[in-house]
Amino acid sequence: MHTWHWRNWEGLPYLTCSILERWHHGFFTQQFWPRSPQVITEVLQPEASVYRLKQVHGNTVLTPQEVESFLSTAREDLASADGLVSEQPLQAVWVASADCTPVLIGDVQTGRVAALHAGWRGTAKKIVPLAIARLQSQGSKLDDLRIAMGPAIAGEVYQVSIEVAAEIGASIIPHEDEQKIVQALHELPNSPLLEDPNPGKVRLDVRRVNSLQLENMGISAEQIAIAPYCTFQTPEHFFSYRREKEKKVQWSGIVSGKR
Repeated sequence: MHTWHWRNWEGLPYLTCSILERWHHGFFTQQFWPRSPQVITEVLQPEASVYRLKQVHGNTVLTPQEVESFLSTAREDLASADGLVSEQPLQAVWVASADCTPVLIGDVQTGRVAALHAGWRGTAKKIVPLAIARLQSQGSKLDDLRIAMGPAIAGEVYQVSIEVAAEIGASIIPHEDEQKIVQALHELPNSPLLEDPNPGKVRLDVRRVNSLQLENMGISAEQIAIAPYCTFQTPEHFFSYRREKEKKVQWSGIVSGKR
């Protein structure tokens, strides 16, 4: 099994995962707020160049080169997207999250990495498979990928409508009928859906849906690690938008190139 480790930087806690041990990486806690990725990159690899995004709950995945060419022509400070895929060593790619799933990916052969923000909307739009397709277009093989999903809201406390469950479920069960999608989700082994006492509602495990998307691509469960922490239920370490309704985030990042 993949193990998760608490690390410490100047008394501040952050998480790493053994599946990504070849890379400098971390899932940082609310204790690092409001430090920027520029500052937090120094914890991981001070020489790395830093990339972050204006996250919009979509499925656009950019490379640092695309980010830079956008910024050179636009009047904005950040490119709008929800994923970054490195092209060269020493590129630190970052995403922010509060209940959504931060996903960090590394390729053991090329050393390339990706950082993705996968909330329910991004997951419904298959942001993780799309990022992996970008890695494949750069020469990655599926067997060489290592994928860690960081702290996010857990299924047992994440209430959504049947409509949302069906929209996200369609990413793994292609069907037009909402009820049939939800029924099929319930019947899956280790189902991403749990019952909810309220009519028209279910509980949804977004990280499990992402895992199922990856398994549908031919990625084995051994290549995937899921953090045993829920942002909503771990207030001592993580912001939760559902819990606090505040626009605060925690950062997750990884640096390309082998250690």
